[in-house]
Amino acid sequence: MVRVVGEGVDNEIHSIREALKIADEMGLDLVEISPNANPPVCKLMDYKKFLFDQKKKQKEIKAKTTKVVIKEIRLGPQTDDHDFEFKLNHAKRFLEDGAKVKVDVFFHGRSIAYKDQGEIILLKFAQALADYGKVESMPKLEGKRMLMMIAPKK
Repeated sequence: MVRVVGEGVDNEIHSIREALKIADEMGLDLVEISPNANPPVCKLMDYKKFLFDQKKKQKEIKAKTTKVVIKEIRLGPQTDDHDFEFKLNHAKRFLEDGAKVKVDVFFHGRSIAYKDQGEIILLKFAQALADYGKVESMPKLEGKRMLMMIAPKK
């Protein structure tokens, strides 16, 4: 014995054979939705349409998720003003497009002695981008690179 529910059907208890016969007459599938109930509950529905709708909803959810894009800008410890401005304009455009910007200063050879200059350049870069993004991680030294992440403002 099962309780049959669905559109156009009275909420009644039938034997499994009767329920299958009703489903066949209506051209629908008999799907068990609550096996632990007493008696178990079965629903009359078009199961293939149900699966199709579920896949469609999953696609919509997947399409709405945003992918985080990280753009990288590399500077040197003695970067000139013109190069600095040029790279700053690129960073502004990246942040306006919604991408995160990873700014790094690469120290070649013995230029690692100028760590303080690299940090000053990164902080100057972050200050120039204050209207477009916020600093996600402050400058930190990793090997021969000093890195800083800037996330776009919402």
